[in-house]
Amino acid sequence: MTTSAQSSADCLVLEAVGVALAALPPNARVAVAFSGGVDSTVLLDAAVRVAGASRCMALHVHHGLSPNADAWLAHCEAFARERGVEFAVRHVEVSRDAGLSVEAAARDARYRALDALCAAHGIHSLWLAQHADDQAETVLLQLLRGAGIAGLAAMASEFSPVGAAAVRARPLLHLLRAQIEQYASARHLRWIDDESNADTRYARNALRHEVMPALAVNFPGFRDALARTASHAASAQRLLDALARMDLDRVSRDEGRALSHDALIALDDDRALNLLRYWMRSQGFVAASSARLGDALRQLREVGASGDGHRLRIDHAGHALRCYRGLVYWEAGDSRDPADETAIAEREVSELAWSGEATWRLPQWRGTFVFETLDASRSDSTTRECAVPVSVLRRALLSARSRRGGERMRMSDAPGARSRTLKNLFQERGIAAWKRDVPLLYIGDELLFVPLLGVNRAALPAEVAPNEARVSISWREDLLIA
Repeated sequence: MTTSAQSSADCLVLEAVGVALAALPPNARVAVAFSGGVDSTVLLDAAVRVAGASRCMALHVHHGLSPNADAWLAHCEAFARERGVEFAVRHVEVSRDAGLSVEAAARDARYRALDALCAAHGIHSLWLAQHADDQAETVLLQLLRGAGIAGLAAMASEFSPVGAAAVRARPLLHLLRAQIEQYASARHLRWIDDESNADTRYARNALRHEVMPALAVNFPGFRDALARTASHAASAQRLLDALARMDLDRVSRDEGRALSHDALIALDDDRALNLLRYWMRSQGFVAASSARLGDALRQLREVGASGDGHRLRIDHAGHALRCYRGLVYWEAGDSRDPADETAIAEREVSELAWSGEATWRLPQWRGTFVFETLDASRSDSTTRECAVPVSVLRRALLSARSRRGGERMRMSDAPGARSRTLKNLFQERGIAAWKRDVPLLYIGDELLFVPLLGVNRAALPAEVAPNEARVSISWREDLLIA
C-alpha cells in the first residue's frame, strides 16, 4: 500500500465524517454503533478526531450469539477508553419467534437496544458504519430475492425510523471497503474479525467473497450503478409512501392501529397492497412477501363478500391479521395459538400490599392503576357503586395478572345477576381485541377489577358499613398519565 493511498483514504474518511457532523446542531452528541469490526472501528476513530471525544459515545450490543462475545465486549470497551470516549453496553436475548430468521431477530434486537441507549444518554444522532460495498451487496440481495421498490431502495444515508430515539446516519456510505481498510491500516487500528463473516452459507457472505470480486473484474463501475439503482428506487418509494399516507388518512381507525375493512377493499389491488405494506412498516412489523400480502388481500375481499370476518386469521412474524366488527388489525400470537381474540402474551405477575397508595405503576403493561379515595359522605351513587371499600383492598395482596381466557365477573348487584366471561363482556361493549391486553387486578385469588369493564361485584361483601371509605380504581395508559 502506497503512502499516497493511505493519505487519500485518511482524507476521504475524515471528510465524510465532517460532512455528517456539519449537518448536526452545534454540540449535538453523536453515538457510534460500535461492534468492534473494522468499519465501526474506523468510524469511531474518525468521529473522535473530527468531533472530539466529549461529543462522541460508543454503544455496544452484546447478543451472546458467538462464544467470543465477551471478548469482543472487553475489546470495544478498552478501545473506547483509550480514546477517552464514553462507552455503554446493553445485553440482549435474540428472539426465536416464528417467522423471523436469527439474523433478522438479532438485527431487530440490536436496533431496539441502540434506541434505548440513545434515549438514556441524550444522543441526537446514531451513526452506523455501512459503506458502499454493503450498499451494493444489499441491492444485489434484494434483486435476487425479488424484492419490491422498498427493498431496492436499500440503505439511506440518513433516516429517522418511527419511534426511534435518535436520527440514524451512515457517514461512510459512499466510501469503499478498501478505502476504510486503508484508513485502518494507516492508523494501526486494532479490530475484531467476526468468524461468521467467512461462512459462505450465508447469502451476503457468498456475494461478498464469491460474486463481488468477479463483478469488480468484469464490471468495474458496478458499485456506482447499483447505488444509482438504489437512489432511483428510494425516489419512487417516497412517492409510493406519500400515496399510502393519503390513503391511510382515509382508511385508518383508532390512531392508525386498525383499518376500516370496507374502505381498504374499496381500493384497487395496487393501492391496497401499497397501503398494507406502508401500514405494516409504520406498526414496526417486518416486511411480508408479495405472495403473503396478496393472499391477505384476497381473503379480506372474500370476508367482504361473506361477512364472516371473525374467521379471518393470517399469521406473520409472531402476529396475526384479524378482522372484527369492520376493522382490520394485528393481534399478538402466531399459528401455534388458538384462533381467538383472547390469545394475549402472558406477563410476569406483580403484587402489592395496598396501604393507601395513590398509584401503582406496571411497566410491563405500560400503564398505572390509580386509586382515588372517596369521601364517605359523597352522595354520587354511581361513583360509590363503582368503588371498592378500603377493607376489601386491605384484606389480601393485590396482584396484576395476564388474561388466560375463561375469566368471569359479575357486573351487577341485581337479584339473579350472573357472572359472564370477560370475552363476552368485551364483545358486548365493542372493545376491539387489541385493546384487551390489560392487567387483571386480583385481591388474593379473586378477580376484583378489569380495565375497560369495571369492578367484579362478586368480589365485594354483601354489606359494608355506610361510613366506610371507598376507593375508585381506574387504569391509565402511560400516555394518559398527567
